[in-house]
Amino acid sequence: MNRETSWEESNQSYQGEFILLGVADRPRLEMFLFVFVLACYLMTLLGNTTIIVVSRLDPHLHTPMYFFLSNLSFLDLCFTTSLGPQMLVNFWRKRKTISYGACVAELYISLSLGGTECILLAVMAYDRYAAICHPLRYTTMMSHSLCFTMAAVSWVSGFSSSVIQTVMTLRLPLCRRNRVDHFFCEVPAFLKLACADTSLNEAVLFSAGVVFLLAPMGLIIISYGYIVAAVLRICSAEGRRKAFNTCASHLLVVSLFYGTAIFSYLQPPSNYSRDRGKMISLFYTFVTPMLNPLIYTLRNKEVHKALRRVMKKN
Repeated sequence: MNRETSWEESNQSYQGEFILLGVADRPRLEMFLFVFVLACYLMTLLGNTTIIVVSRLDPHLHTPMYFFLSNLSFLDLCFTTSLGPQMLVNFWRKRKTISYGACVAELYISLSLGGTECILLAVMAYDRYAAICHPLRYTTMMSHSLCFTMAAVSWVSGFSSSVIQTVMTLRLPLCRRNRVDHFFCEVPAFLKLACADTSLNEAVLFSAGVVFLLAPMGLIIISYGYIVAAVLRICSAEGRRKAFNTCASHLLVVSLFYGTAIFSYLQPPSNYSRDRGKMISLFYTFVTPMLNPLIYTLRNKEVHKALRRVMKKN
């Protein structure tokens, strides 16, 4: 009985609201970040919505590559929208609070969408492997049913696995500590609030990082190993250039996302650098989703032609 009472008392603040410190001690930086995040958010909405609409309206883009790209764009929209509005509001107001329910939602959604993107990028690498290494069997290998199944597995895996981490994180005793030194509720920053041993939580977080970061990245490396070997066998320089261009955008997106995510989630939260962790989280939360549609469209002639066709129809 005493133990239960003690646990409830220690989590009274946790059941109410949290204070997101962000960079409240640096007002000028806070205003700069407000403009920066707002610009990134608006460009993310515009770019990713454009990709989804064009991929849907133009029959020429009804291919596995653009099906998965539309999934990635929708995921990025959900990711930034789940965190951006609350962050922008907190940049303006003096009392930078977030309710218990909203904090739980941020923890769960950010973990879920992050895990989903890890698997989805590996699926997209397999699609590129099938297109370049087996061009004659590509349509058979990447059938509609297989594409839907692979996309569904990505989403279900991300959202189901994050339940365990979210529940374990929220069960930690916080001992009336409700000041989160971050822009939003994220697991590494949240673990810093606990007044109990977090070694089990850190082990689970690291294990999830291995499963959702290192394992998919290993599959991506293997896929590109086969792709490079296939490209080198192409006789014409023009053929090699086209094959490389189809993979360059995906490789760049993979590098941006995995690089920042590994830095954030595959180090012990006890070593979590205060300011560096915040800036890294801003990068993969707002900068990467903003850059993804630009990376996939700037050098993509198919998307350029599709945009022109859609605009002519309208």
